[in-house]
Amino acid sequence: MSTLLTTARHDAYAGVRDRKLAAVLTAEDDAEETGFNPLERISCRIHRRWLHQCVHSQAHVIAVTGHRWCRDCQCPASVSVDELTGTVTVRCQRCLRTPDGPATRQLVRCCRASLANAQDSRR
Repeated sequence: MSTLLTTARHDAYAGVRDRKLAAVLTAEDDAEETGFNPLERISCRIHRRWLHQCVHSQAHVIAVTGHRWCRDCQCPASVSVDELTGTVTVRCQRCLRTPDGPATRQLVRCCRASLANAQDSRR
């Protein structure tokens, strides 16, 4: 990768106040270049936030993989994150069940890791 491209990517998060978040965004961007699964990210390049802070956005619904998606009802699932208890809840907006599958487990795991990193960054 060219030095100019690497520098541009690192400068992309210069305006992010949380420096740990900026470092994680940059590290995950770089890791994707060498095969890191973007669905394992704990930061969001679109919203420039920790994943748990923006996972409720429609941008995080991926019907093909089942991320935030109820395959039974064919509709988006909602995600709620309780920052005090660390609880992450995924529920179908139609049947009110938690979609069962690896995508939901992955999303919950990544949101919990995101929350833990954000809390560490505030200390």
